[in-house]
Amino acid sequence: MKLLTLALLLATSTSAQPTAAPQLTAANIIAIAPSTASCAGSVAQSECRTAAQAAPWLTYSFSNFGHSAFSTQAALLSLILYETANFTYSVNHYPGVPGQGTRNMQSPAFNLLYAKWLSESCKNCRLSAAQVANAEGASVEAVLDLVNGDEFGFGSAAWFLATQCTADVRAALATGTAEGWEAYMGCVGAQAGGERQAIWEGIIGLGHW
Repeated sequence: MKLLTLALLLATSTSAQPTAAPQLTAANIIAIAPSTASCAGSVAQSECRTAAQAAPWLTYSFSNFGHSAFSTQAALLSLILYETANFTYSVNHYPGVPGQGTRNMQSPAFNLLYAKWLSESCKNCRLSAAQVANAEGASVEAVLDLVNGDEFGFGSAAWFLATQCTADVRAALATGTAEGWEAYMGCVGAQAGGERQAIWEGIIGLGHW
């Protein structure tokens, strides 16, 4: 599968937004997770993002990593909503694993792989090999800081699926079946049932954005 350059990662400010019209809208996300309408009262104001802030970045990540099937996008969104408590967090605070974060709460090892991919394979990402090497030598938290802004953080789940899961898993996930969802959960190392599955079932039940 050919990975396309991440257009959403061109900016360097977390307040920047992509300009192309997204397919996934803030209204879609709010209908699924009403709390994403606002960050008012959030316990993690610096990490919290609203549906309006998240939707463009998520849409770009879907497009740039070739995740065109609604079923695949539904799975990615459901994972992110679960892992971040509806976009509230981008760092693992509970139990507080050092260096774990981004919007799919990647482990420090995958954050390092992601940072290296961004510096080596994404020409417009403005992340150099020297920056990654310096962060790796400093701490896992420093590596997380490199990949945890909106530009990279909302692209991490799409990157993981495209680069760390097999073609068979991606094909199964695109079918929208429970078997495909279970295969994806196996790839990310999570259980398929419970609240995770309830969120996925709620989104997949929509059938489209």
